[in-house]
Amino acid sequence: MNIFRLTGDLSHLLAIIVLLLKIWKTRSCAGISGKSQILFAVVYTSRYLDLITTYISAYNTVMKIVFIGASYATLYLIYLKFKATYDHNHDTFRIEFLLAPALILALLINHDFNVLEVLWTFSIYLESVAILPQLFLVSKTGEAESITSHYLFALGSYRALYLLNWVYRYLAEEHYDLIAIVAGVVQTVLYCDFFYLYITKVLKGKKLQLPA
Repeated sequence: MNIFRLTGDLSHLLAIIVLLLKIWKTRSCAGISGKSQILFAVVYTSRYLDLITTYISAYNTVMKIVFIGASYATLYLIYLKFKATYDHNHDTFRIEFLLAPALILALLINHDFNVLEVLWTFSIYLESVAILPQLFLVSKTGEAESITSHYLFALGSYRALYLLNWVYRYLAEEHYDLIAIVAGVVQTVLYCDFFYLYITKVLKGKKLQLPA
C-alpha cells in the first residue's frame, strides 16, 4: 500500500466520522442528503460482497466492515432516529436516474462477466455520481453548514488522493485500472466547484453557497 491510498482511506474514514458526529451531536440530519447516503450504502454493499469469498488483509477487512456498517448507521440516523429533522422537501434528486445507467454500464463494460465483478464495477460507476443528490440539495437550499462542507471536502479529497494512487501504481508497478481511473476522474470533476468554494469561503469562515 502506498501513501496516497493510505491517506485516501483515512480521508474517506474522516468524512464518515465527521458526518456521523455532525448528526449525533446536533441531533439533526438537516442539510444531509439521505438519497446520497442510500447510494453510498448500495456502493459499499455491492463492492464489498467479496468479504464472504476473499481475504486480503486484516486492514482491508476492517475498513470494508467499517464502511458498510457506517453507511447503514447513517441511514438509520437519517430515516429513523432523527427522521423529523430530515429535509425531504429539498432532497428530491431522482436516484433511479443514477442507479439504472450505472448498472447498465457495468453489464456492458467490465473486466469479467461474473456476479462479483459486475457488482464491483457497478459500485465504481455509481460512486462516481453518488454525491450528486448532496450537491443538488446544497444547491436547492442555497448554502451548507461548515461541518457539512468539511464532510464534503474530506470525501472529495479521498477520491482525488485515489487518483494519485493510480498514477503512483502506474509509474511504480505499471499497473492501472481504466474503469476505476475514469470513474475517479468523473467524481473528482464533480467536486471541482465545491473545492474552489471551500478554499475561498469556508476556510475563511464564510458559509458555503453553491449556485442554484
